[in-house]
Amino acid sequence: MNSTKTLFMKPLFSYCLAILLAGLVSCAESARKEPVDYVNPNTGTIGHLLVATNSMTQLPHGMVQVGQNPYPPLADRYLADRISGFSIRALPRYATKPLAEIMATTGAPAVEAEEYASGFDHDFETVTPYYTRLLLEDYDIDAAMTVSQHASFYKFRFPQSEQANILINNNRTIRIAGENRIESTETVDSTQTAYYYAEFSKPFSSAITWNDSSKSEKDFQEGECIGACVSFRTSRDEEIMVKIGVSFISMEQAKKNLTAEIPDWDFEKTKNDARKIWNDALGRIRVEGGTQRQKTIFYTALYRVMLGSQSIDLTEQGGRYYSRFDKQVHETGGHNFYKVGSNWGSHHSLFPLCLLIEPEIQNDLMRSYVRMQQQGDWLVNSGGFRNMIGRHETATITDAYMKGYRDFDIETAYEAMKRNSKEATMLSRPSTNDWRGTELDKVYWEKGFFPAKPSDQPEWVKEVGFGRQSVAITLENCYDDWCMSILAKELDKEEDYQYYLKRALNYQNVFDTATGFMRPKTADGRWIEPFDPIWSGGQGGREFYTENNGWNYTWYVPHDVEGLIGLMGGREKFTDKLQTMFETNVPLYQKYDFLKQYPDMTGWIGMYSHGNEITWHIPYLYNYAGQPWMTQRRVRQIMDVWYGDGPLGYCGDEDYGEMASWYVLSAMGFYTVAPGRPVYDIGCPLFEKSTIDLGGGKTFTVEAPDVSAQNKYIQSATLNGRPIDRPWFTHEELQQGGTLFLQMGPRPNRSWGANPEKMPFTDHDAPKN
Repeated sequence: MNSTKTLFMKPLFSYCLAILLAGLVSCAESARKEPVDYVNPNTGTIGHLLVATNSMTQLPHGMVQVGQNPYPPLADRYLADRISGFSIRALPRYATKPLAEIMATTGAPAVEAEEYASGFDHDFETVTPYYTRLLLEDYDIDAAMTVSQHASFYKFRFPQSEQANILINNNRTIRIAGENRIESTETVDSTQTAYYYAEFSKPFSSAITWNDSSKSEKDFQEGECIGACVSFRTSRDEEIMVKIGVSFISMEQAKKNLTAEIPDWDFEKTKNDARKIWNDALGRIRVEGGTQRQKTIFYTALYRVMLGSQSIDLTEQGGRYYSRFDKQVHETGGHNFYKVGSNWGSHHSLFPLCLLIEPEIQNDLMRSYVRMQQQGDWLVNSGGFRNMIGRHETATITDAYMKGYRDFDIETAYEAMKRNSKEATMLSRPSTNDWRGTELDKVYWEKGFFPAKPSDQPEWVKEVGFGRQSVAITLENCYDDWCMSILAKELDKEEDYQYYLKRALNYQNVFDTATGFMRPKTADGRWIEPFDPIWSGGQGGREFYTENNGWNYTWYVPHDVEGLIGLMGGREKFTDKLQTMFETNVPLYQKYDFLKQYPDMTGWIGMYSHGNEITWHIPYLYNYAGQPWMTQRRVRQIMDVWYGDGPLGYCGDEDYGEMASWYVLSAMGFYTVAPGRPVYDIGCPLFEKSTIDLGGGKTFTVEAPDVSAQNKYIQSATLNGRPIDRPWFTHEELQQGGTLFLQMGPRPNRSWGANPEKMPFTDHDAPKN
């Protein structure tokens, strides 16, 4: 070998060796990673158009959420350069104003956020589900925090200072209660008070309080903008810790919660306990294969689901909870009480996913619905009002019952759902507190559709507060009526079954065969003119639809896809229209007009908008028309394009676990088109192997060993070794445990799953193998 060649080969060999070693190190690191290590809480913290996520440190379904509050308050939280403090109980959801918070500073005490807010840098930040740490640059203070179920734990490492400060602010009362204790209360809303009991690891050197920025030596303050600043002398790198117990019952209960959950000043123990809780929870699903990025997206999405922001456990130490409905404290009787969030979107995939991975919690959630109805008046979510459209508590309860989770009072729940369906208004955010039906609801009950307002008349129905949303209300309630019908049949209520089954077909009343779209009509049955499926509906589409347009709502018949196929003229016309939807675009220079009108319609593929819940079943509808390979293609496209592992990771309003739940289910290879029907629709798995721990030693596994970016089409399938030629399986089959094996390939197998006789069933007949 000549010298020139030798000189060339040596660096080449070194380069190849370096790549090999790097690969081995990467594989070793991947092998050591646990599910919790993949989670990036900063995913989605910049909104594409509307609401961004929060990076929350919290236990699954925990009552306490901690994280940083940006200053000035900023919706796209990741873009903040400064922070005003750290949350004590909760981070703002659809607002930006900080709630009760804690902050550390040095120097002369300042009580205005604009004066004491500090710069920080994400490059000096650690954020996990169980622990957050960052540097307050203006003060050279290292701030760390972790949580238990009802308490937060902070550790501040100070520089040497004659005046190191810790501030706590609130909005109702605050009291310096001892040499190392502060007690405060927060008005959460007009019916609820949060109590905070704080202990410090070091006695105060001095303390002041403030009220509307006016400092005082008083130990107690009451008002809307109040706080306390306690000061210390610190040596270099001295750590001062703060533990804060939280309760909705009383200050005594807040102290009990803290004492029971964080009895010592052992920050590492609390942090490690929280890590184990998270790892065990996330470990209910184990995925193998895929890229590091895909695993990060997957487990971050599962973290968003398991935060439980739509189902927070309000049970406190001693088995008691406070009900905002009757303003009383109740015993749980061994079944935890959950605050239930929005019913509008959570029924699509969030609660169905939770039924798979934490059924015991979901069963208690059903009990919580019943308790809220008994303590209040109507069967509603924890907000006590209908924020969005539909009566989808009906879907959630029906789905749980039909899947065999029945340890709750179904008769009480059923009668409450029945009353909602026959007496309560369907309006979204009605302008009055009167829940009773209006003249608009009577049209639905009598004629089978919710009427639109004639375009040449002003609104005359005083209860309309958020637009009539006539088509959307009709369609969403048709689905809920279908849920009532199958539940009535299961409960042997034949008359009710027939009544609700008829109402479930009301969607036919707003389908215009001439245009091929679901469109609005007036109470006397006249179609609203003019009509455009892209633009009609006004701001947010709320005259006729809800946060979406006619293209997307036309497909909202998840309970009777066969009937919709018939209305559209058969399977070929149905799939042609689906394809047209994915190819119909807003002209380039009208995009800004469109997004101004429809800010929720982000995550576009043609007219399909993945940024909003009501569309998520649409890619799976190809299954019902004999083209499951197109479902496989579309589902993979959406996962690849519209989900990421960074601050822009969610294409729309993630809605606290809802958009994330679609990804978790779809990445495993299936979805729930019509919750209430105990069926899962097969899509396109992302991983070679996904295993769900069903409890009791049973698991359900989806295996797709040859899956890749190109190999996204199902060639054949077996369920527990038995060939299946249908793009769906039942909940009963899943619960028995075993393996769904999907042989993947690079080109569609147009014969697999395409037999019209083997489509997902509409009612609850036996599956056809």
